[in-house]
Amino acid sequence: MIEQTTSRRNFLKITSIAGGGMLVGFNLVSDSAAAADDAVFAPNAFVSISSKGVVTLMSPNPEIGQGVKTALPMILAEELEVKWDAVEVEMAPLNQQKYGQQIAGGSGAVKQRYMPIRTAGATAKTMLVTAAAQQWGVPAEECYAENATVIHKPSKKKLSYGDLAAKAAALPVPTDVKLKDPKDFKIIGTRVPNIDNHKIVTGQPLYGIDTRREGMLYAAVSRPPAFGKALKSFDDTDARKVTGVKNVVKAGNVVAVLATSNWAAKKGKAALKVEWEDKGKLESTTDHDANFAEMLSKTPERAGRNDGDVEAVLKDSKNKIVEAVYETPALSHANMEPLNFFADVKGDKAELYGPTQVPGNLRSSVARALGIPEANVTLAMPRQGGGFGRKLQPDNGVECALISQAAKVPVQMLWAREDDMQGDFYRPASMFKYRAAIGPNNELLAWHLNAGVLAGPTGGRAAAPDAFPAASIVNFRVDNQAQTSNIQYGPWRAPTANSVAFADESFIDEVAHQMKKDPVALRLELIEKGKNQPVGKALSYDPVKYKSVIDLVVQMSGWGKANKPNVYQGFAAHYSFSTYAAHVAEVTKMPDGKLRVTKVYSAINCGRVVNQSGAENQVEGAIVDGLSHALFSKVTFDKGAVEQTNFHTYRFMRMKDAPIEVIVKFVPSEDAPTGLGEPGLPPIAPAVGNAIFAATGKRYRKLPFELG
Repeated sequence: MIEQTTSRRNFLKITSIAGGGMLVGFNLVSDSAAAADDAVFAPNAFVSISSKGVVTLMSPNPEIGQGVKTALPMILAEELEVKWDAVEVEMAPLNQQKYGQQIAGGSGAVKQRYMPIRTAGATAKTMLVTAAAQQWGVPAEECYAENATVIHKPSKKKLSYGDLAAKAAALPVPTDVKLKDPKDFKIIGTRVPNIDNHKIVTGQPLYGIDTRREGMLYAAVSRPPAFGKALKSFDDTDARKVTGVKNVVKAGNVVAVLATSNWAAKKGKAALKVEWEDKGKLESTTDHDANFAEMLSKTPERAGRNDGDVEAVLKDSKNKIVEAVYETPALSHANMEPLNFFADVKGDKAELYGPTQVPGNLRSSVARALGIPEANVTLAMPRQGGGFGRKLQPDNGVECALISQAAKVPVQMLWAREDDMQGDFYRPASMFKYRAAIGPNNELLAWHLNAGVLAGPTGGRAAAPDAFPAASIVNFRVDNQAQTSNIQYGPWRAPTANSVAFADESFIDEVAHQMKKDPVALRLELIEKGKNQPVGKALSYDPVKYKSVIDLVVQMSGWGKANKPNVYQGFAAHYSFSTYAAHVAEVTKMPDGKLRVTKVYSAINCGRVVNQSGAENQVEGAIVDGLSHALFSKVTFDKGAVEQTNFHTYRFMRMKDAPIEVIVKFVPSEDAPTGLGEPGLPPIAPAVGNAIFAATGKRYRKLPFELG
């Protein structure tokens, strides 16, 4: 059995609740985690057991479609020994003193909360067993828990959790508890439907835009039409004449029209006369591309990683040099749920409700913007229709709160899709310049990546210096450079990995082709070399786990066995967010000569899988998302303005373009879970690009592929 000991800082608080129930609040924060990084604080949550034995979990992490509202209670139910249908789940309010850091980002919720939630469940179960043993006057070792009931093994006596809750709440908290042996898991690793499925398909009010409050007005907001422009003046005479419009207010750099319906607010916004003025450089994508080319023509003095002597090997005339430049565009998050928020600001108090991945940061940002104490700001979180990094920014909540403060009424603000496209925090464009040297003995001797990314004032990084194939090539150098821009940039699903995986995994395919080696065989050869590098040659990945997904996907896909006419395969793998992903994409040449991605095989090593169906959905969704953006999507700028205004110009995949089949398998693992919301996305673009090369002999080095 596994033992978990709580320290002085790792505590559980047990209290009685009305009706004789038991409330278990846990705050399991390790000293080491607290010292290292706020982002990796161990979590906390509340469990209540009613007198009827119903277990309720307050789910602390925002639910943005990643499935944590289902997976986290599964973990708890497992250790508590309760049936899944006896668990009820509620979204927790923002309270970081009780729940720790409440965020959705970095594929970290299950990873960070897995052991603390198991420990809390096991602690509650231990106390319930102890309470039963005391009531019967028998040793606790003679008792066990099953299906929310404690059973005395010799006598077969039974007591329900509901019967024991009040007595258990009065017991001292044990400092040592035994966790279940994973071989005895009944819930973890099974297929459990999403906890909100019924509510979603029956249209129940789960989302921020469902908010209705007496006296509430709807806000449509006129924002700057380009980055580098600011509000100069406005005339709201015609806007106020629109039926339903009740007010027009200025809030910072925007103008909001408030009305009795979204439609009236939209019509009022269209009637506004707004004048904008230049307040900064109005940038265009053509400028960015030219700047990238100039930047990457030079090698910076300081490298992110510099093993051996890359330049000497590249200059050696005996070696064959392979060069290529790869480009990835800016992207919008384009969540299917438009940005929205509700705010009711009254004096020095604010009530907030709406979608956010970072509720704590949003609350503090609103308090600063309003000039009121943070303690006076309350925030509740609905289920969210996607996030992908966009809702890591607090701007929607701050804007809504400022409008409510100015108008002195409750406000629901809804962004139009055009607002969303123009006002996003975009995935930054990147450019990657590669040079590799192949020696006379057909050995990969050198690798140089000079990478550039668009970034704000704080800079940015386009590539991870210690990622594969680091430590596998004796002469290896990675340079990172940033082009400063006044356009808003932010994390986009699998930050950094979403761009560099396309470039790295496409270029290594090019190198394999030049070496006349199977692309998978070359990678396996490099992984083996990486395992044997001397101490000090750091690498960010585990070669054994990296190889595990490659071996599995090769087996799944029948890699290299050309037995399907007009079907061509491409391979790619990548490590991100502590998880390994390898894909084989199949591209079919259709009767009309066009190419279509028809099948994707995916192998994932993410530690122990909590919810099998939820995990498959995450990987399938990441593949479809990544493929959609690889084939169609891009954001370009013209004098500070986004040229793509809605889905007719910012293209997404349609059903006819989707793969006919996506097959996902997980490498069996006894390790704790790692990230899963993002790692499936980065390898899909290069896998498809490499399949297209196999089909056509043409190498696509710029996204999107735009095959037609």
